Amino acid sequence: MLRPWQLSLQINYDCDKPVYLQIADAIIADIQSGRLKQGTALPGSRKLSEQLKLNRNTVVDALQVLLNEEWLVSKERKGTFVADQLPLPSVYQKVPVAVDDNAAVPLPPRIHFDDGYPDSKIAPIAELARAYRQIFNRKARWQLMGYGSELGDWKFRQELSRMLNHNRGLQVAAQQVCVTRGSQMAMYLVAQCLLKKDDWVIVENPGYQPAWKAFEQAGARLLPVNVDEEGLVTGDVKRILQSGRKIKAVYTTPHHQYPTTVTMSLQRRLELVQLSNKYGFTIIEDDYDNEFHFGYRPVLPISSFDELKKYVYVGTMSKVVAPALRIGYLTTSIPGLIEKIASLRKIIDVQGDAIMEQAVLQLIHDGTIKKHLKKATQYYRAKRDLTAGLLAKYMGKKAGYTVPEGGLAFWIVPFKKCDWNHIAARLQKKGIKIITPNQYSFRKAVNGIRLSYGALSAEQLEEGVCELALLI
Repeated sequence: MLRPWQLSLQINYDCDKPVYLQIADAIIADIQSGRLKQGTALPGSRKLSEQLKLNRNTVVDALQVLLNEEWLVSKERKGTFVADQLPLPSVYQKVPVAVDDNAAVPLPPRIHFDDGYPDSKIAPIAELARAYRQIFNRKARWQLMGYGSELGDWKFRQELSRMLNHNRGLQVAAQQVCVTRGSQMAMYLVAQCLLKKDDWVIVENPGYQPAWKAFEQAGARLLPVNVDEEGLVTGDVKRILQSGRKIKAVYTTPHHQYPTTVTMSLQRRLELVQLSNKYGFTIIEDDYDNEFHFGYRPVLPISSFDELKKYVYVGTMSKVVAPALRIGYLTTSIPGLIEKIASLRKIIDVQGDAIMEQAVLQLIHDGTIKKHLKKATQYYRAKRDLTAGLLAKYMGKKAGYTVPEGGLAFWIVPFKKCDWNHIAARLQKKGIKIITPNQYSFRKAVNGIRLSYGALSAEQLEEGVCELALLI
């Protein structure tokens, strides 16, 4: 097969943009200019790396970006081709609208700075679908159609307990694990079974409002405590406790605090454990994005501290595989709580998706999940570095931020007070959506914004950051 096209590219090693993204952007430019036409076959990665005199892995990373962003398609045993249906150009378009007989309705935004979701394009969806079909066909259908345990598939719970013990330092048996349809369901079950009317729960401010709503639904009252560069301010927690107020639980996101991405310091963790043991409150730990960590190793959960007496630990598989896959889980050290949760779970949802749980288990056992996490971590680290470069370029003199060691978002604090509702409205007209600070603040909105990057392309990130910088 003839592949006459050759990429003309001068690599700039002095700029912030990684080499593989320079290659990807050069190919996109050739596609947009028409020099590289739809349906054209590209040279193989080996040939392209020889042509550019670069490491082949760098070229493979560039091609993977283009496949993820749908500029290219891969055809089995044939090679890589320019897609017949190209992505819509994202730079400086007007927001599209759908027009009916009565009104113009805005279409979904072109650029959505979401809550920190992963990129579904790199998720192992094909492998998961294959495993699901195999599980369904392998098992007798009458077995699969019957009811299973309200706590989830037994073998899957065994694997989760093994992961929690080996990778996160906990000491839990499979009997102490409950699989749920996402971490929010886990939070609701915990709230209903742990809390009662007028119980006081300390929460981080800013923090995760869906969890707050689960606590309030159970009748609890919330006490906000500030967050700084070391995480939850435990000195404020101590003052509340010393005032005589009886606290039932403290809800925290210590690994990468939501929304600020701060990791709670070891000193604060130790203080919180000591306070929990002394005053008898439960630490509800939401470890929502443990998997994506770019340093040497993630910090172990507070729930892994041997001396901690009362904890509930909540996690999720949704970010590991895909956001649409609703698999969360919880475990607890509190005697009798898992049985109460099982009873409530059986009332509202007799069981989870046993076939899906077994399919994910198969991907764990055959190494697909481990391979995906390794690839995804490299992918998101590069995207984080790209975002850091864009923030330095467009917001360096307008806002403060810290490059996060994990997660899929930055926390941006402008140097001056901003009207975020006005900014959001202006951005919406350009097809850009942000989550305004009131959605993670307790009553009074903080002057900061959680800027996600996981699910956006390099082009979308640059346009979004540039447009946001113009308004703050």
